[in-house]
Parts: sequence; structure tokens; C-alpha cells
Amino acid sequence: MTSGSAPAGLVQAEPADVPGLKVLAERAYGHYIPVIQAVPAPMEADYAAMVRDHEVWTIRGNDALRASLVLIAGDDHLLIESIAVEPSEQGMGTGRLLLDWARQRALALGHRELRLYTNVLMSDNRAWYKRAGFTETLEEQRGDKRIVHMRLAL
Repeated sequence: MTSGSAPAGLVQAEPADVPGLKVLAERAYGHYIPVIQAVPAPMEADYAAMVRDHEVWTIRGNDALRASLVLIAGDDHLLIESIAVEPSEQGMGTGRLLLDWARQRALALGHRELRLYTNVLMSDNRAWYKRAGFTETLEEQRGDKRIVHMRLAL
């Protein structure tokens, strides 16, 4: 897929970005390890497969990845697999830009729903998504993690 009308600075990841995606996930999610007493899913993701099989969007700066968005198309929805933002840039609107792009991509792909999941103990993430209009639909145990599914009708 091509970037089309992506916001300035937002580009699709390439295979060469895989190591940077892993580092970014570790930096963005590492502080959750003691909170959830497990390694967050984005830190364990196979980014080579994500870049190959799905849409992975990035924002670069200072010769490093500053943010990423992983999107997986379902039959009737678009799944936000992860949003990662460099810790020093959190709270500056980058996450919102990525979330807005996910909405645009869902609509462009003909979907009327965005979905995501997050750990139930990541209360700040849950609150952020709720403020963005997502509703919680289901809690489940997935391996060593308890997750909550969320959805947003578009």
C-alpha cells in the first residue's frame, strides 16, 4: 500500500526499519513491565512479519524512529495492533496524529470500525482511548496477560 495522503512525516515502514521498530517498542512500553508483571505484547512482536504482512507507519526524527502505528485489516474492521511513541515525545500530540490516521485508513479501506486491545492494568492507555471515543467490549486472559478489547464506530 502507498502512503497516499498521509500526514507530513508519516511514512510506511520498510524492512530496514525492523530493528528500529523493536527499539522503539522497548522504549515506549518498557516501563509497563513492573505494572503488568509481564513483557508487553508490542515488545515481543515480530516486526519483520508486521512490515511484510500489514501496514506499519512510522515517524522519523534525529536519525531514529520517533513513533509507529501497526494496523491489521480484518474482514469488517481495522485493528490497531500497537501505537508506540518515543517517551520524550509522549503528550505532544503524536499519538493523536497516529490515531487519527488509523481512523482515516479504516475509512479508506471501507471499514466502519476500529478495534484494539490493551492490558487491563495499563490504565492510562485505557483512559486515553476512552477519551478518544473507544468503548470497552470484552476482557479476556491471553497467555500471561489480561487484556481488554475496545472498539470505535466510525
